[in-house]
Amino acid sequence: QKREISNFDYLMYLNTLAGRSYNDYMQYPVFPWVLADYHSEILDLTNPHTFRDLSKPMGAQTVERKRKFIQRFSEVEKSEGDLPVQCHYCTHYSSAIIVASYLVRMEPFTHTFCSLQGGSFDVADRMFHSVKSTWESASRDNMSDVRELTPEFFYLPEFLTNANHFELGCMQDGTVLGDVQLPPWADGDPHKFILLHRKALESDYVSAHLHRWIDLIFGHKQHGSAAVEAVNTYHPYFYGDKVDLNNIKDPLIKSTILGFISNFGQIPKQV
Repeated sequence: QKREISNFDYLMYLNTLAGRSYNDYMQYPVFPWVLADYHSEILDLTNPHTFRDLSKPMGAQTVERKRKFIQRFSEVEKSEGDLPVQCHYCTHYSSAIIVASYLVRMEPFTHTFCSLQGGSFDVADRMFHSVKSTWESASRDNMSDVRELTPEFFYLPEFLTNANHFELGCMQDGTVLGDVQLPPWADGDPHKFILLHRKALESDYVSAHLHRWIDLIFGHKQHGSAAVEAVNTYHPYFYGDKVDLNNIKDPLIKSTILGFISNFGQIPKQV
């Protein structure tokens, strides 16, 4: 509020408080999608419609998508043994594979991604290749995709280029995967994309609404009745405080839960 710290620095501080770290892909710092405009020739940061609705999670960015997730919540079994499992999302907004897929064009993330994929790159059409199509998938089109972003989207143009000339494959429409496709307003320049994207993060609109996203990820709308109302509940295995692994005696169940968390991600500690 006093403009003594940037939104970027504040989000990094919150991530650190919540136990997120660059040293753990499963609990990597999580940053929000801040824009909804990936099609205009010029980015207008004075227009509210340019921005994503920061008061809603990625699963509720459109009315239709929100309705489907609320319906799923009401249809899911109430409990699994002693554990209530009713939730809106069975996937997560940040996981090791999401982080590695975003940063796959740079080592050591290339190696990590291939390790998580069983030793090779994924099918080309599923690889991160376009900012616009990734936004459309996470905000509208794909019911199993609610991913947010990583800090690199706001400071590191290198992750958007295939400088190492990795053979990432060829999409069904014949497009050979190379550099990440950028929105028209970036003019094909990764440095311009990062500059404008960071400007968007630090804009007056985001500064005025960022606390609403923080409530969802780090604050009081993270779980409980406030999360249900905000369409922001995840599978209970994602919440570290809901599963006490020390009390689980069955090694098979324990390894299943650990595998689930390592594959799908973990909710930050509530700040």
